[in-house]
Amino acid sequence: MELLFEILKAFFLGVVQGITEWLPVSSTGHMILFDEFVKLNVSEQFKEMFFVVIQFGSILAVLILYWNRLFPWAKGKTAEEQKQTWNLWLKIVIAAVPAAIIGLLFDDLLDQYLYNYVVVAATLILYGIVFIVIERKFKNRAYVVNSAEEFTPKNALKVGCFQLLSLIPGTSRSGSTIIGGMLTGVSRTAAAEFSFFLAIPVMLGASLLKIVKYIAEFGLNFTGVEILTMIVGTATAFGVSLAAIRFLVGFVRRHSFESFGWYRIILGSVVLGYFLLTSI
Repeated sequence: MELLFEILKAFFLGVVQGITEWLPVSSTGHMILFDEFVKLNVSEQFKEMFFVVIQFGSILAVLILYWNRLFPWAKGKTAEEQKQTWNLWLKIVIAAVPAAIIGLLFDDLLDQYLYNYVVVAATLILYGIVFIVIERKFKNRAYVVNSAEEFTPKNALKVGCFQLLSLIPGTSRSGSTIIGGMLTGVSRTAAAEFSFFLAIPVMLGASLLKIVKYIAEFGLNFTGVEILTMIVGTATAFGVSLAAIRFLVGFVRRHSFESFGWYRIILGSVVLGYFLLTSI
């Protein structure tokens, strides 16, 4: 029975990860809140790694859904289309560089000082307000970039710099990327798709960093329950991510991100209120 409960917990955490990783609402904020009520029966160190490792499932979902656009040798591609795909990957790498450098240098400090409910709640609310302001200010704006392939290296670097904001828990990686894109003349759809592609090197790098650090400190001494937990969480995140990505792409073609802004403000207020009440 205890094993079944742990599997169910991993499943629900995979659902939360799969949905919130792609929507601009902060997967970290949701994970912290969810973990308060549904705690895995594992060490804190393993749990921190688990929250990052299940992102592999989300990355795989992007690769499956966008295989033809991301794989240079996809069936039927002409030489020109292959060149276009390599150019897209170049821009993805350019955008990933700022977060990779800062993340490697300050990963431990960020974990130590910023992973707490106050920071998460504040950034949820702050960037919720930013989303609303940007959407209202640029409501009828004509964007100059309407697909991920139309990004220039300069666009990519600017978006990559905005992604640095997501190193602060509660900001949202996809949210910071989308905000950066829209402020630099990129349409909602193009910004959302580029955030999906940019997630591949960024999330893969973050996951590998966490795994290496965990193994270096604790070795490969995983219990059967821990291994099963990772498999269930990752597989669930993959399946749910497929649906979440399709939903977001369809949503941004017809709607603005303002509703996500209001959701962030409400969630941030709930997180702040809950932890303040429980600390009294």
